[in-house]
Amino acid sequence: MVALAVMAIKYGAYLVTGSVALYSDALESIVNLVAALAALIAIYVSQQPADRTHPFGHHKAEYLSAVLEGALIVVAAILIFREAYDAFVTPRAIEDFGLGMVMSGVATALNGGWSAFLIRRGRSLRSPALVADGWHLFTDVMTSVGVIAGLVLAAVTGLQVLDPLLAVAVAGYILWSGSNIALASVSGLMDEAASSAIQARIRDAIQRSGDGALEAHDVRTRQAGRAIFIEFHLVVPGAMTVLAAHEICDRLEAALEAEIEGSEVVIHVEPEHKAKDHLSKGAIPI
Repeated sequence: MVALAVMAIKYGAYLVTGSVALYSDALESIVNLVAALAALIAIYVSQQPADRTHPFGHHKAEYLSAVLEGALIVVAAILIFREAYDAFVTPRAIEDFGLGMVMSGVATALNGGWSAFLIRRGRSLRSPALVADGWHLFTDVMTSVGVIAGLVLAAVTGLQVLDPLLAVAVAGYILWSGSNIALASVSGLMDEAASSAIQARIRDAIQRSGDGALEAHDVRTRQAGRAIFIEFHLVVPGAMTVLAAHEICDRLEAALEAEIEGSEVVIHVEPEHKAKDHLSKGAIPI
């Protein structure tokens, strides 16, 4: 509803003034609305449980949404460049300047509050779709502020050429931001490892809760939306019973799942002759 209201207000500001810069701002809001719907669908799909054809779940659906959002931003930038070119060829006078600025300011304030909420919520839920949508809206806020300031300058100086120049600047900025969003999402689709901070927490949890084992090595992580998959080899004394080793694994899984929300843990148990030099091989002594 917020995206729909912002889109309507910004497009109304464009119709009132005829400003190509405000047109660029309104066009980005249309993209925002489509992207928000895509994010909503992706979040719904990502929350579906694992099934026969998707045994690891549907977490990556959110990355597809973020890639789509980046692509939509690129399309919007191309349309804005075309409109700005037309304005260069045929300069347009800005009408009802005061009303247009008030309408654009209201829409910008709505967008600012909503983008801050989405970013905070997305980070707390580790949702790429929500974070991407929030940052997308934040870029819209920044470009709107720039457009308003530039149009005020154009009105003061009487330089009509500033209007299409602002549109070009907006298009360039959202093209850059859209590329960053798409590239960040591609990293997730390529099974990017968890951040160094999360990996440090994983190592600490293993050391705290691995009593009875000798070491852990070959720790691997990959992040898919809100899920973090953790795999490692656990070395135990060769004479240890299967039951005792299993109890250690259960304890480690519980500790990791408590430390890293949304984690999925797989542990491969090995006898002591498989131990590695923790100084050169990156093993975790316990």
